[in-house]
Amino acid sequence: MKPRTTTQQGESPPRSVFLLAFDLRKERPANRRELGYLLRAAALAELMTSGSLADESGKARAVTAPADPGPLQAAVWEQIAGSPPRSWRSWIHKDRSQAYRLVRDELAAARLIRVERHRVLLFPVERVTPRKPYLSRRLAEHVARAVHGGRPVGRLSPDVRVLAALAAAVRLKTVLPAREWHLHRRRVEELSAPIEPITTALRQNVEAAASSDAGG
Repeated sequence: MKPRTTTQQGESPPRSVFLLAFDLRKERPANRRELGYLLRAAALAELMTSGSLADESGKARAVTAPADPGPLQAAVWEQIAGSPPRSWRSWIHKDRSQAYRLVRDELAAARLIRVERHRVLLFPVERVTPRKPYLSRRLAEHVARAVHGGRPVGRLSPDVRVLAALAAAVRLKTVLPAREWHLHRRRVEELSAPIEPITTALRQNVEAAASSDAGG
């Protein structure tokens, strides 16, 4: 029997992205500002690679309803199927906070993370802790190897390839230091090819948000 890849051990792309983005050393998600974008993009990537969505002149087009989608994937599908065609960038930008909550609650229900809530000076504070930290560590190892180019892109697990492409679009710090991502630009282009409209839109959203913050 063929061994299951790390991302196939019960983890959809949004769930894998959430676990991959968790910084075990700092005990909190890395790239927190971009995580909502990243989760929405992961849901879109899953729907696209499974044939539920297609790219039509830079816009997402609903093709067929997904079978047994996760909560975020179901929400994204319903939005796209019930709306006029819109750009991938607009779908990644939409409802980012909800995306975080849906995936967080899904992982908590699966007992893969622990969510603790308390108040500090009357302000609500949330602490998220992985119950199986080795999953985050192993995902980071698989994705880093995919980016470094140890194997031809065509021989990589499709799930790992998608994760690597999405991580590259936001320069995810749990995979590589931000300053090192540019060294792998050509490899990232190969990894991103199957979901290029999504990774391009994700990168544009992140860059626009950074520019807005700098201008503010």
